[in-house]
Parts: sequence; structure tokens; C-alpha cells
Amino acid sequence: MLSRKTRTTILFLLIIVMFLLFLFTMFYRASIERRLPSLQTSESNTALRGSIITKDGFSVAISQKLYTAKLDVRSIDPNKKDMFIKLYALYSGESEKDIKNAINKTRSTLVFSDKIDAKTAMHLRELAKKLYRQKVFVPIGNSTFTQGLSIFETPQSRKNRTYMSKNSLTPVLGYISQKDEKSMGAKGLERYYDEYLAPIQDAKLVGPRDVGSNMIFTSESNLANRLDGYNLNISINLKFQTMLEKIVDEARVFVDATEIIAAVMDSKTGEILAMASSSRYDPSLIKQKDIKSLNSSATEYSYEIGSVFKPFIFSILLSHNKVNPLELINTYNGKYQLGKRIIRDTHPAPYLSAEDIIAESSNIGMIELAKRLSGTQIYDGLINFGFTQKTGIDMPYEQIGAIPNANRLDSQTYKATVSYGYGVSATFIQLMKAYNVFNNKGIAVTPHFGISLEQNAKRYLVPLEQPKQIITQDVAKRMKRTLIKVVEKGTGKKALTPGLEVGGKTGTAHIAKKGIYSNLYNGSFFGFANDHNGNTYTIGVLAREPKRKYYHYGAQSALPVFKSTIDLLVSEGYLIPALTPEQK
Repeated sequence: MLSRKTRTTILFLLIIVMFLLFLFTMFYRASIERRLPSLQTSESNTALRGSIITKDGFSVAISQKLYTAKLDVRSIDPNKKDMFIKLYALYSGESEKDIKNAINKTRSTLVFSDKIDAKTAMHLRELAKKLYRQKVFVPIGNSTFTQGLSIFETPQSRKNRTYMSKNSLTPVLGYISQKDEKSMGAKGLERYYDEYLAPIQDAKLVGPRDVGSNMIFTSESNLANRLDGYNLNISINLKFQTMLEKIVDEARVFVDATEIIAAVMDSKTGEILAMASSSRYDPSLIKQKDIKSLNSSATEYSYEIGSVFKPFIFSILLSHNKVNPLELINTYNGKYQLGKRIIRDTHPAPYLSAEDIIAESSNIGMIELAKRLSGTQIYDGLINFGFTQKTGIDMPYEQIGAIPNANRLDSQTYKATVSYGYGVSATFIQLMKAYNVFNNKGIAVTPHFGISLEQNAKRYLVPLEQPKQIITQDVAKRMKRTLIKVVEKGTGKKALTPGLEVGGKTGTAHIAKKGIYSNLYNGSFFGFANDHNGNTYTIGVLAREPKRKYYHYGAQSALPVFKSTIDLLVSEGYLIPALTPEQK
């Protein structure tokens, strides 16, 4: 038999073991409790990117909240799996077969979709609560917490941006890209105004959670208010824009051009009513074939100009009192020796008046007139018109073109070629801005799309550069009459529209590739159309590389689009022709 001392020792050790076992159990239970999800939860109410809204009230770019539905399939009670599948299909609109297949193929976490709209997300959250109450979900393993179905905001991405006009208004509208899980403007207006369109601040919310992991809101839940990005109101009329796009699309096919661009600008304000390109894409679904269309040719494509450049040289001559529009100039019967080259006019004549040199687009006449100017006078005059400078248009990556310096322009060869638009390059938007000077009393205004930024019912006007007097009103008036004569009696007759004041200039330019002129051309027509009610519009058309035989000339490729644009302005009520004597 054990001694009393031994029994006492064993009893004491047993008590110690039991005490240690008790401490271990308590520690384990406490540890388990600490690993339980907190009864408090937090959420972010994600701020949205601002919308882009046209002048006729269409939100052409808008961001919306999307939601993700996630399920831990291990938490579904096997006896209630069919119930879950039927109810989820009913609430989400997805097929029962697809849901069942997805669940059976997944061992743990399943993401049903990350593109759920706000209304469906609300319904699914209600479903999650009902399923918890019906004990469709059970704890996983030794956990006391049920995972089940959870619905939460999808992080902001390209998926959240909707372009309701599809490919219309591109590439002006642009698109957004994803960088470090953050969306940002990549091209067009989306890029230029990215700082303002971008979401400013997410809302921060805290509160207790219910059994379905949903936050219970209290008076102290809101830690920070949500601040969305600014909405951008633009000058584009979407209806007019889409109609003009149809015109350029049909013209591109007819003349087999690489691209046709047409734009209409309010001559007094610089607001762009429409800028259409036949090269467009859907910003929400950009494909490999769309890459060549992502750049805005109107602002990023610099090219040799051709005869549409002649009016600027002519206006510089007028500004320096170097020409009388009615004086006769020797045009050598349409054949002229310039160094080793022979220059020929399309409409040969022995003599032409100075303004008829513009009306008939005589290269030889321009060579003769340009001799009267120094290289510095030509250079300074072209700089004054804005060539080799950005126009200030609210588009990113604007190019500036090139002109020879003053010393080179003292060379008779450079001076001659520049006089009829070769050896110089510019962008479509530079020519729009410069031609607008002739139709706006010699004043240059900034072409622009943005009118105002809006947030919380407050509007802020988009700042613009101050208008600038480029040439005198008298010179502008003389140039305007000369360009009207081009339409009434010269190369622009197809643009004549009874009851309206229409002027402009045709242009055709060889395209140089690898230092030599190819068999390709750019055809263009720039000008204006005004009515007697004070409505004034500057219009430009560029046909890039038309390949249809005999249609490479600006008069055949660009001028018909110019005329169709005027007709559209009339039909949509922007221009009101005066009644002719026969109509009165």
C-alpha cells in the first residue's frame, strides 16, 4: 500500500494537471474568440468618375457602380443546394444550369460576376439575408462563423465606364485605361479633363454587422463624405454629330479615302458644334483593329497643306500693302520655270487679277506675289496666325507642324513653294482656327469642346485664352470677299448655297513618304457659312489619301462634304437662308 505521503503527492500532482488543463482550455477558448470576425465592420462607398454631357443633354460617358457576388461553396448546406441555385437564378437572372456547373466545379470561393448593376446587387443582398434565416448556409469546419453569399462593390475599372453613344464622337471623346487598379483618361476629352473627371474622395462607413455580414448603419457610421468627379458639359450636339458622321462615312467609301474629317465651329466663340471622323471605335470595347483610330487626326496629324494655305500669304501681302486685289499679275499662260522644275497651273491664263489668283488657285500667281515679301515678313505673319504653335484646343497630344525659318524664306525657292502650301505642315485644327480669323473680323478665338464643369449643382466655366486681333478688320473683310469669290466664280462653286454667305478655299497636296512625293494626295476645303441673322460657322474638311480615280483633288473629295455640311446646318436650323427674289 502507498504511504500517506505518496498519496498526497499524487493527489497534488493530479490537481496541478487538472488546473493546467483548465488553463489550456480557457486559453484555447479565448484564442478561438479572438479569431472570430469582429462584430464591427467598415465599408467604402466608392466615388464615381464624372460624366461627359453633350449640349443637347446626352450623357455620352458615364460611370456606374458595379458589384461582385462571391460565395464560399463549402458553406452551402448540401440538402439545400438546389434551393440556393433556384433562388440565385431567380434574383440574378442567370441560368440555373450555369450556376450549378460553376458551383460543382469550385472547391472553395466562387465569384459569380463582377458586373452586377446596383439594382440587382440590392436584390441579391436581400436574398442573402433570407438564405441566412433559412439556414441555407452553415459554418465551415470548426469555425462558428458562416461565410455564405456576399455582395460588395467591384473596384473602379474600365468596366464601370459606359459610353452610350457607342463609337460616335470618337476619337474626340477618348477612352480610359487601367493603371495600378486605378482608372484614368488615356485619350481625348477623357485624358485632357482627367484631373477634374476623376473621383475625388470615397465615403468611409463603419458600424456593427448582422449575421449576413451587412452593415447596420448608426448615427456615427459616416466618417467621410463621398465626392464624385466633376461632370463635363461640352459644346457638341450629339444629334448633329451623328448626322455629320454619316456624311463622312459615306464620302470615305465613295472616294476610297483612308479617313475623312469634318468639323463645324461657331466663328464668334470657338465652340465646336461637331467634329466627325470616319475612323472611330467603341471606347468600351477597343479591339486590335481600332488601334490606328485611337489618335485624333484633327489634332495629332500634321501634313503638307497645299492650296488652302494661299489665303494666309495673300493676307500677309494685304497687311503690308504689297498688293492691290484688282491689279493684274503675269501668270505666264500657266507654265513657269522654278529652278529645274516646271510649275503648271490647272487653269492656265496669261494674266489674272490678284484676287483671281486665289479664286482660280494659281500657283504661278502666288509665286509672283510672294516675291514682294521678305522672309521675315512671311515668317512673322504665319507665326501671328498661329502656325507652329498649339491652338489651345482641349485635346491632348496636339501637334504643331512646321514652317521654314526666316532665313530660308528669303530663298526664292522656299518662298515660292511656301506660297502655294508646300514645304510647310500644319494640323487640321490649326487651319480651322486660322480660317476662322477671316470670318471673325480678324480676331482669333480658341477652338474648344468644354463649356463648363459641374459638381453638386454648381457650374464653373472652362477658362479660355483671350481672343486676339490677328489682322485688321479691313484686311479680314477683304479676305472674306476674296474667299466668297472662290465659291461664286472660282474653284469652290459646288459650295454655293442661295441665301447664305459662303466662302472658302480648295486644296490638294502631294503626300511625301521617305523624302519623296508618292502617288497619294490629301484633299481639303476650309471656309465659312453665314446667314443674315448673325449665325456664323467656320467649316473644315480633310480627305486623307482618296484613291478613287480623279477624286484626289480637294474640289472632288472634300468640297462635296463641305457642301453637305452646310445643307445639314440649314436642315437642322443652325443657318437660315434669306429668301431669294423668286421666293419673296
